[in-house]
Amino acid sequence: MQQLHHWGVPYDSDLSDTAAHVVAELAANAVTHGHVPGRDFLLRLVFLQDVGRLRIEVTDACGERRPEVRRGGEDDTSGRGLLLVDALAVDWGVTERALGKTVWAELALRE
Repeated sequence: MQQLHHWGVPYDSDLSDTAAHVVAELAANAVTHGHVPGRDFLLRLVFLQDVGRLRIEVTDACGERRPEVRRGGEDDTSGRGLLLVDALAVDWGVTERALGKTVWAELALRE
């Protein structure tokens, strides 16, 4: 999370660790559920200092599959990524694009 460090968010801080978890979950979902052969996904971090938030955006080329929070069973080993994002983020959602979608999550810069 070098960019966060550059913005003044120290490595190993709660915000840096939370951002790393959210990035990992959204990127994993883009690779697993949003992959289109020959196309990658785009990761974008936006420092929204005026509203006190960090916005994480992951864009993929598959607009047909909308993400959904699944509760999953007790023994499930996957499928809880957006449940985690929902718990960690102040807000999250999906923005449709001409090609694909962007799944975004916002984290509070301070608690």
